[in-house]
Amino acid sequence: MTPQTIAVLHVLLEDPATPRYGLDIARQAGLKTGTLHPILHRLQQAGLIESFWEDPADHEDQGRPRRRYYRFVGEGATLAYQAIARAEATASSVLTLRPQPGR
Repeated sequence: MTPQTIAVLHVLLEDPATPRYGLDIARQAGLKTGTLHPILHRLQQAGLIESFWEDPADHEDQGRPRRRYYRFVGEGATLAYQAIARAEATASSVLTLRPQPGR
């Protein structure tokens, strides 16, 4: 799992029940939207998240484009926590296996 994917999962896990829109996720994760959207697509294909468009009435008064929202489905948040834990455990074991300078 890439660091960028982990960053996206962390943003979504801040409040797993709350839908988040793409630009908000990108800003919070420190990613460009061109990096974010393929990640969201993969997470959706994996069945962790779903997406939906906001109601047109919610944005027309504000003069901005419609937002697409993303949220966890089913066991998506649990699977995300597990995936992050596995990625962090793998990274930790790789760091301990590297030769230390001066040894």
